[in-house]
Amino acid sequence: MGHGYQMLGFVVIAILYVGIGVMAARGTICIFRKILSPKSEQIFYAMFLIAVAALYLAFAAYFRAATAWQVETAAVAAFVAIGLLGVRLPFALIVGFPLHGLWDLLHELLAHGGYSAFESGQLTAVPLAYGFFCAAFDFYVAAYFYGRRAEWNAARNRGPH
Repeated sequence: MGHGYQMLGFVVIAILYVGIGVMAARGTICIFRKILSPKSEQIFYAMFLIAVAALYLAFAAYFRAATAWQVETAAVAAFVAIGLLGVRLPFALIVGFPLHGLWDLLHELLAHGGYSAFESGQLTAVPLAYGFFCAAFDFYVAAYFYGRRAEWNAARNRGPH
């Protein structure tokens, strides 16, 4: 089989992972909106951004990308800062999740496009279609956060009861 079939397979897998990412986002929103208060929900998503960003350190370890640690650690540190800001400021999450989705897509496209960033080990590889799944999830929840921001701000301004 030729390169055309390989590309077709990749496109089909990417489309499926986008759909799964959207379904995962919808499910996550449905579950956590029901069990958490608005303030707790915002904190949950802020901590979730930190956790998913830290996966890149696990990928670097798993794929033995020793030269990628510096770049990946800097990116994780940036997402930790955004996540910590997101505990108080919904805008940080509205911006941070799409930035994370773009970071995921960058890894995906570079890893499976055979670009030199991976050949030189500056970035770590990701599982096939991981970037498409995460980008779909991240952009979907960011749109949800945008719609939820007024409630989150009101909950923060009310303070503890």
